Amino acid sequence: MADMTVDLNQRTAANRPAFNPGMRITIVVAALFIAGALLLNGAVSWRQSVLFLLAGIGGLTLYHAHYGFTTAFRDFINEGRGAAIRSHMLMFVIASVLFLPLLTAGSFLGKPMAGYVSPVGLSVVFGAFLFGLCMQVADGCASGTLYHLGGGDLRAILTIIGYVGGSLLATAHFAWWMATPSFAPVSLIKSFGIGGGLLIQVLIAGAVVLLTLWVERRRKVTPLPAKATEVHGWQKLYKGPWSLLWGGVVLAVLNAAILAISGKPWGVTSAFAVWGAKLAQAAGISVQNWSYWQVPANAAALHKSLLFDVNTVMDIGLMLGALLAAALAGRFVRPVARRFPIGMTVGALLGGVGMGYGARIAFGCNIGAYFGGIASFSVHGWVWMVAAMLGSVIGVRLRPYCSMAK
Repeated sequence: MADMTVDLNQRTAANRPAFNPGMRITIVVAALFIAGALLLNGAVSWRQSVLFLLAGIGGLTLYHAHYGFTTAFRDFINEGRGAAIRSHMLMFVIASVLFLPLLTAGSFLGKPMAGYVSPVGLSVVFGAFLFGLCMQVADGCASGTLYHLGGGDLRAILTIIGYVGGSLLATAHFAWWMATPSFAPVSLIKSFGIGGGLLIQVLIAGAVVLLTLWVERRRKVTPLPAKATEVHGWQKLYKGPWSLLWGGVVLAVLNAAILAISGKPWGVTSAFAVWGAKLAQAAGISVQNWSYWQVPANAAALHKSLLFDVNTVMDIGLMLGALLAAALAGRFVRPVARRFPIGMTVGALLGGVGMGYGARIAFGCNIGAYFGGIASFSVHGWVWMVAAMLGSVIGVRLRPYCSMAK
């Protein structure tokens, strides 16, 4: 009888589904999302709670679609491949259409709506150029760094440390940069009307698409073979991988939802400036006397808890979303302490410094200025794209010095 009991227990254990690390992480992250949403709802508002969850969807999307801006620019420069750039253009057009009724209405759900429309001048050109150069050196943009860290890439910690330092330094110099030559902010819908602005937006995006196709033909680019995957059907929805096009569609809808809930488009890097300023204050530095921190919105972010800072909350949500995606896909690798080559370490750290500095003086990063600016019909978003691409041309040539493939 004892032998039969042992045999029965063994068979039961063999038939029981394995409780793998991915399942554990999925449960923990789901619990964190629930706890975070409840905390934010009680301490701040329902809007902050929803934005936290939306950022989680953003992190999951970025991870599953491997949706990047750094790689997109690099592939176009090195190989002439423009598929990722074309996905950006599709994303921008969809987001523009979704932004349009919100921006023209002026308010939604009792919240004023305002796009990211900024001046075009030396600060944007230099800041975006520096950002483009440094995102290649660090091997990740703003959103890319966050979702890489969420997926277990510890090198991103160095980049974020650099981001915080560079962002703080830029706030100290912000008044000087704002005094450099620039043109007043230009909104395509305010300058050319709703129909005219949307038409110009679509024409610019279409011209970029045609340019990428022309470059591919001229450089005789052959299509990349489809990556083999064992995931099919509905499982791809939560396990991935997603196509770049579907990733762009989801991100466009997501950014419009963020605008509708928060009153402004998605942003990432302003949070790093807040973190740096709070750390500087703790060290006895009177950053509140700097002109950047005397702007009412920035002053409020500096003096309130980080729970009230929209971009901080969303950055955390993005990282958790990427962690959830990695766990669901079964690709999460437990982070382990390891030494990176000295060149890679320096590149990640200094690249973060440059991106943090560049994003502040260019009124945003690849999300705030490039994505959010263009979706807001701001000319500065298109200028940011050109300047960042030029910076990336130099950045890809510096990558070998940072122990990375060109």
